Amino acid sequence: MNKALCSFRVLGTLASFSLSFCAIAQQTETPRFPTSEDLRHVKSLAAPQLSPDGSQVLFTMTDATADGGKAHLWVVPVSGGSARQLTYSPAADKRGELNGAWAPDGSAVFFVAKRGDTTQLFRLPMAGGEAMAYDLKVAPIVDNSKDKDAIPPAKPDASGTGGSAIPELKPDAKPEPLAINVSGFAISPDGHWLAVWANDPETPGEKKNKEAKADAVWVNHERHGERLYLAALKADGSLAAESVAALKPVELAPDVHAASWSPLSNRLLVVTELPNEASDLGPASIAWLISVGSAGVDGTPLGLKAIPATVRGGFAWSADGTQISYAAQTLDDAPPGSAEMFIVALPTPGSTAEGSPVRLMADFKGSLGNGQPVFLANGKLLAPVAEGTHLANRLFSLDGKSSPVALPQSTPIVTNLGTNLKQTGFTWLAQSSEQPESLCYTAKLGGDCQKLPTPQLTAQHFRAVKSQLVEWKSDGLTIQGLLYFPPEASKDKVPLIVDVHGGPLGAWEDRYEEWTGFLVGHGWAVLRPNPRGSSAYGTKFAAANKNDLGGGDFRDVMAGLDEVVKKYPIDPNSLALMGYSYGGEMAGFVEGKTDRFKAIISGAPVIDQFSEYGTEHGSWYDRWYFGKPWEHMEDAWRQSPLSGAGKAKTPFLLLQGESDATDPLGQAQEMYRALRQAGVPVEMVTYPREDHGPLARGIFGLPNPEPWHGFDARQRIVQFLQKNLGEETK
Repeated sequence: MNKALCSFRVLGTLASFSLSFCAIAQQTETPRFPTSEDLRHVKSLAAPQLSPDGSQVLFTMTDATADGGKAHLWVVPVSGGSARQLTYSPAADKRGELNGAWAPDGSAVFFVAKRGDTTQLFRLPMAGGEAMAYDLKVAPIVDNSKDKDAIPPAKPDASGTGGSAIPELKPDAKPEPLAINVSGFAISPDGHWLAVWANDPETPGEKKNKEAKADAVWVNHERHGERLYLAALKADGSLAAESVAALKPVELAPDVHAASWSPLSNRLLVVTELPNEASDLGPASIAWLISVGSAGVDGTPLGLKAIPATVRGGFAWSADGTQISYAAQTLDDAPPGSAEMFIVALPTPGSTAEGSPVRLMADFKGSLGNGQPVFLANGKLLAPVAEGTHLANRLFSLDGKSSPVALPQSTPIVTNLGTNLKQTGFTWLAQSSEQPESLCYTAKLGGDCQKLPTPQLTAQHFRAVKSQLVEWKSDGLTIQGLLYFPPEASKDKVPLIVDVHGGPLGAWEDRYEEWTGFLVGHGWAVLRPNPRGSSAYGTKFAAANKNDLGGGDFRDVMAGLDEVVKKYPIDPNSLALMGYSYGGEMAGFVEGKTDRFKAIISGAPVIDQFSEYGTEHGSWYDRWYFGKPWEHMEDAWRQSPLSGAGKAKTPFLLLQGESDATDPLGQAQEMYRALRQAGVPVEMVTYPREDHGPLARGIFGLPNPEPWHGFDARQRIVQFLQKNLGEETK
């Protein structure tokens, strides 16, 4: 039909007819698979929060890549009415409005946004009016001219010609307060206190030195820290004091990463981590308990010894403020990031006596999911979990002695299940391979999903691809995967793409993805295996590839390939493999271990464990798998895809972000050079400004501020596959 017809504005009864006609016509159009351009127009939905009175849901909508990939806050009533957009961004803003949160009384919404040169905290009244920016300033903390550890400026030699002196900073006699860039915030439940954390602002002297290019970086000697401040708020939400006097620094060493208020508003749990990459030497987080009275911080922050250095969030408070939940590394031998949920009794006010942590997930055959746990009125802890290809929620007993109880759910993927302080209702996001993500509400936990109206995530409804759960055996392990077929498979054998997930501690989930439809729309079946080392199958399974990367996990992938080729209409002579991050690393292993594939695509891979270890952002994760490379030379080389480059034959495509700090550019460059010199057909494409995660999001059709990189990568993927699978261009 003519879609332009649906864009006209008409009046009176004709408007109702025209809009109804357009809606019906669009719904009756035969859905098609998305194109690469379509994937530039996909929005995302996230972070639903039920209002304090339970009448509305705040959520975040992120614009499609083609529209800048900016995030905005929306609100929708739970009973009748449509969603409306609350926040908008100026053209110069590249991120939008982030970290939306209700005021405790529901009268306003707080958020952070970059306006001008500063990331500010805003308060938007729900009754109407403009958002108010908080004037948050601090006195300069960093003064390079007084740093006793600073390298002294160069001096001319005896002849007066031996080089120029670096400009020396002169501290101002009366330094002006500086605006902070807000990293995060937390409002106390009584609305009286604002906790905010921010990095020390750049001083005028530092700015001048940077402009003069006197900007050498002394590694691991960064003097700017992420600090915590407390400010009192008036009843109307404004600051009780003006400007620099409003923010009171809390005596905690940086860097501050998270803060969570007690429901009684009398205590604040804060997590800090030693700065300057201390975590590269091992977990370095510290949990602190801060008492807050009518005048502010009351006493000295108390370090909580019961909460380990691996704590990573998952904070929830019991209603009486005596217990708290937290997520931390499992007690089992498992990869870093294998978290469990714990509960601990906190010291009573005036005491330092902590309880012993209670382990809630011992022997759980899944893993902890991402999301906020909740202490329920029935004495259980509600927490997110990942189980196989599903994301769900379970009820945990507070003593850890009973098996967790699963909540009923109508879709395989349920995320962001949450409630308000009074638990007057629950909201979540739901999706399946055939159902796009939707916002759900129920008045009672475990109730059916009442879908709330939200903006469409795509310009039109695309053809969905139903997943099939497949299982196979490999070295005595049961391995699962998700299999997708194009319509052509009903008549003939089709090519297959094996798609390996990131991680290794990751897993494919039974989600709705336009990226899947894009691949299937080209006539290709897709197999997504969860080999040993994947999350969501218990800690023993997650640890099964320790010191064996490219070994048992490779065999799991190939066993899955054998299984689907044997049982399904797959053309065994038209196979390809692709992956990103760990999936890209597996692609490198496959390149040197088998010639069964006609094409291999590797995104942001690890290729050489030696150079990766020394140049990646942090090495703690890799160290668990094979130790320090210089102490385990044979192990590190055996688990480097580069070690098999001499046996490579298959055409290979590398896609790499130039600003990738997780798997740096040099990894892809090493593989490119090795394969070229081995005479293997290899192509490499790099993307300026792109870091690890953002490039992946762009390729997979999720919102990204880079307008064309994902599109370019998809086009190259299609052309590379069609060329090497012997297909004509579609």
